[in-house]
Amino acid sequence: MTEIRDGRRIIKEPVTTEDIKDLKAGDVFYYSGEALTGRDAVHERVVVDGQDIPVDISDKILLHAGPIVKRVDDGWECFAMGPTTSMRMEDFEEEFIRKTGVKIIVGKGAMAEKTEKACREEGCICCVMPAGCAVVGAACTESVLEGYWTDLGMPEAAWHVRVKEIGPLIVTIDTSGRNFFKDRN
Repeated sequence: MTEIRDGRRIIKEPVTTEDIKDLKAGDVFYYSGEALTGRDAVHERVVVDGQDIPVDISDKILLHAGPIVKRVDDGWECFAMGPTTSMRMEDFEEEFIRKTGVKIIVGKGAMAEKTEKACREEGCICCVMPAGCAVVGAACTESVLEGYWTDLGMPEAAWHVRVKEIGPLIVTIDTSGRNFFKDRN
């Protein structure tokens, strides 16, 4: 579902290909809903080890981020959540997208051909969140719902979070596979 408020495009979960198909490389939006963080180790568990993520992220968002969280009372609190370099996940991303049904991937920097192909064939998009926004990412995190695979360590674990208007998110690969970074060279 897409909403325009105060001149800002806000995409809310569940995200369908229809919701994002008109976004083009370079467009900016914000996201509200459930998300999962996942860096290298999470991708390896899903793609190499064949494990299923303990939470359904189809029609949601994956954040290439390693948040700093702290146990509080009966839950967790997020103190920092900024994007990490996405290219490290390029070898895994195509299969990860196919296996999980994720519709939006957010990180830092460019992705390449495998991710372009998956975005085109699976109707998803890849985005960047400006680096240095870890405090903004944390401020947009309404709650940490659960931590999975915490044996990997805090930044590598998969954190299931609820975010409100996280962004700005800049589309780098759209559903047609156009790559903002390649088009600029």
